[in-house]
Amino acid sequence: MNDNLRHALAQARMRTIDLATHLAVDPKTVDRWLKGRTPHPRHRWAIADLLNTTETDLWPEATHAHRPIGPDIKAIYPHRWTVPQPLWHQLFANATHHIDILVYSGLFLAENTGIVHLITQRANAGAQVRIMLGDPTSPHVAARGTDEGIGPDLMTARINNAIKLYQPLQSVDGIEIRLHRTTLYNSIYRADNNILVNLHAYATPAAQAPVMHIHTQDDTTTATTYLTSIEHTWASAAPLTQPSDPERMTKIRK
Repeated sequence: MNDNLRHALAQARMRTIDLATHLAVDPKTVDRWLKGRTPHPRHRWAIADLLNTTETDLWPEATHAHRPIGPDIKAIYPHRWTVPQPLWHQLFANATHHIDILVYSGLFLAENTGIVHLITQRANAGAQVRIMLGDPTSPHVAARGTDEGIGPDLMTARINNAIKLYQPLQSVDGIEIRLHRTTLYNSIYRADNNILVNLHAYATPAAQAPVMHIHTQDDTTTATTYLTSIEHTWASAAPLTQPSDPERMTKIRK
């Protein structure tokens, strides 16, 4: 019996069926985990994040012999779509000081009305929110569309859709949106000390690429690299000054 997992589920007020639904697995699979079977690593990471605990706490025998990647790396997901949906919610819900979103379009997030509403709430509560989207006219955006196999036109359309979806946030104090023209090696989602890094790969859509979850308490860890990237991109990005006509704004910048 895995009493650690059973206790963590109880603490989170989750049932077996709830965990199975979040992970898209059969409830019988969760029952086997509770009876003592050790899940695949990607499921262990997802469960630990979902239950706000650590893999070691839930399966000490499975992780004891593993060399840690680093004390600040909580999990690595094989694809962005395998990141548990509740983790995205927790990431932003727990932010009190900083929320940074660095993407080309990040359309999956902009289309999530619940997340957008949550970001607005955090800004109203005093958090500084910075959203960096790719400039639709940037040659790097076009190149990324070609690299992913979707073409530059579709990549540009996704960004313009994201701009329109984020437009209502521009009237919220504490939220600022800018357009950048950088080569985006990673999409970065930061909320205070927690960072999700979507590692881009050539010929691979972002949703299929891995995601690394970093938690840091200081400025001397893996997170420093990505926090520096955010700051440099923000400094060189241009404010989205024409919310009613993003296309006109990007033409002005050319």
